[in-house]
Amino acid sequence: MSWLPSNDPILGDKRSCDALELVIVPRARDLGGFSVRRALPHGKRQMVGPFIFFDQMGPVQFLAGQGVDVRPHPHIGLATVTYLFDGRMLHRDSEGNIQEIMPGAMNLMTAGRGIAHSERTPSQARAGGQKMFGIQSWIALPAGQEEVAPSFQHFDAERLPVVAQDGLWARVVAGSAFGAKAPVGMLSDWFYVEVKLAEGACAPLDPDHEERGVYIADGEVDIAGERFEGPRLLVFRPGDRISIKAVRPSRLMFLGGTAMEGPRYIGWNFVSSSRERIEAAKEDWKQNRFAPVPGETEFIPLPE
Repeated sequence: MSWLPSNDPILGDKRSCDALELVIVPRARDLGGFSVRRALPHGKRQMVGPFIFFDQMGPVQFLAGQGVDVRPHPHIGLATVTYLFDGRMLHRDSEGNIQEIMPGAMNLMTAGRGIAHSERTPSQARAGGQKMFGIQSWIALPAGQEEVAPSFQHFDAERLPVVAQDGLWARVVAGSAFGAKAPVGMLSDWFYVEVKLAEGACAPLDPDHEERGVYIADGEVDIAGERFEGPRLLVFRPGDRISIKAVRPSRLMFLGGTAMEGPRYIGWNFVSSSRERIEAAKEDWKQNRFAPVPGETEFIPLPE
């Protein structure tokens, strides 16, 4: 997904318990025909673990003939994760990868030293219309790995571990959770899990991760007597055991990992520990030095 900044809402300081560090209300942004809700980066929090960008796409119902058309655009210094609850997306990138993304699948594109990609509604889904609902996130790459070769990993939903018990259902998208481990290869320590809770069901948040967050995509939860409705990103301090109880059926994303060794700069769709590297990437895109995306003739110009 291509990124442009937007303003943060004014938040209160209400906390549910000592372990809750921050409650982030995602800010809405119109991308032309559908809206996204951006939780990260935030004015009070740049990252949760290596998660440096977190957008909720939809939910939106596209009519026949409509869909998403994100033209080719570049990335460096990050990995993108596209995770869908509903709908389909067609990924194309400058490494020649073409992948239709389905609900529940893990799709990790590591940009490293540079990649360009497009995201569009597949022709069959566009012809009939479809509901679109999902999460697009960026994972900042660790120092020493920011310039790795670009790559793409795809795992169908059936290949990801699922845990189900007592009204809790969880799919481990990356890393480890609930005693299960996803097969995706990672360059740093992070985790990502879709969790669905029936009314009254509870889910524990692993205290071993250094930085942890829970994104409420849909529903309402109770934590230590405080209630939170979606969409919200709840950021927790390390070390405390957290129990999340669903007030009504809820869909959550658990995320986080080891804290980055330092902050990152963000310039348009580029992430780096170096401002100079971002400026060089901007010039490379402007001068058409990124490899083209096969099958694409359009592109998103560098914002002036």
